[in-house]
Amino acid sequence: MRHLHSTLAIILLLALVVAIVITLANYLGKKTYNRKIALLGLISAHLQFVVGLIIYFVSPLGIQSFSGENMKNSLSRLYFLEHPLMMLLAIILITIGYSKAKKQADSQKANRTVLVFYVIGLIFILSRIPWSTWSILV
Repeated sequence: MRHLHSTLAIILLLALVVAIVITLANYLGKKTYNRKIALLGLISAHLQFVVGLIIYFVSPLGIQSFSGENMKNSLSRLYFLEHPLMMLLAIILITIGYSKAKKQADSQKANRTVLVFYVIGLIFILSRIPWSTWSILV
C-alpha cells in the first residue's frame, strides 16, 4: 500500500502540474476553460487521498501512533498529524477550486479560480511530502 501511495503521489503531482500549466496557458491566451483538465487533477487528488486514508488507519505510523509523547518526535508528528492534515486541506482547496470554476460563466474567471486553488493545493502537498522517506526516492 505504501508503494501504491508513493506511486500515486507522482501521478498526482504530474496531474496537478499539467492542469496548472494548461489552465495558465488558457488563462494567458484568453482561451476557454478546460474542465476535463481540471477534472484530471481533482480525480487524482481524491484517489490519492482515499489510499492515504486507508494507510492512515491501518499503518502503525498513522492514527495508532497519535499520542502526546509522539508530538515531540518530528517524524512521528509528520506522519500522524502534519501530513494528513495538510493533504486534507489541499484536497479541500482543489475541490473548492474545481467546484467554483464549474459554476463560473466566464472562462477567464474559471481559469483563474482553478489556477489559484490548484496552486495553493500543490504548495500544501509539496510542503508536507515526507521527502526523506519517500519510497520512490529511497
